[in-house]
Amino acid sequence: MKTIFKTLLATVILGFSSISVAADTYVLDPGHTFVLWHINHFGFSNPTGKWMANGTLILDEKDPKNSKVDVLIPLANLTTGIPKLDTHLNSKDFFDVTTYPSAKFVSNKVEVTGQTAKVYGTLTLHGVSKPVVLDVTLNKIGISPITNKKTAGFSAKTQVKRSDFGINKYLPGLGDDVTIEIEAEGATG
Repeated sequence: MKTIFKTLLATVILGFSSISVAADTYVLDPGHTFVLWHINHFGFSNPTGKWMANGTLILDEKDPKNSKVDVLIPLANLTTGIPKLDTHLNSKDFFDVTTYPSAKFVSNKVEVTGQTAKVYGTLTLHGVSKPVVLDVTLNKIGISPITNKKTAGFSAKTQVKRSDFGINKYLPGLGDDVTIEIEAEGATG
């Protein structure tokens, strides 16, 4: 009886471990993965900034709810196209990159909603961690003609309040709502 139980237990354990094998791990390409943000500037315009990002994606194509993403955003590489503005945004008035050199997003739940998904996770920015939901579209999974590696590409959107992360300079004139667009591309192996 003990032998049957041990065999059954081993089968169950191996069965569960084979489920995780179905997922592929993708390394996000920092040359094709970025976070773009837009904020209202005293009602006059909606300036944009961009960070390149890196991280990993565990993608379970058969059961997407088992997928996970872990992204690091080096904040000092911010670019708005205006060097003086980049310097100001990196200062203590805004991102304070000396104290908080990076932001991080780690998912904790994926919910497929037809052709798109909601990816729930925690964004840590400016020393504050808050829940964020990304609306994600899978663009394509296939072999890249450049790298010959299995590659996955995604687009995502969300909105956050900068005051939730302790970034309050020039409120309310400089908008509190920040629209975020993400493009991500990663490859296996």
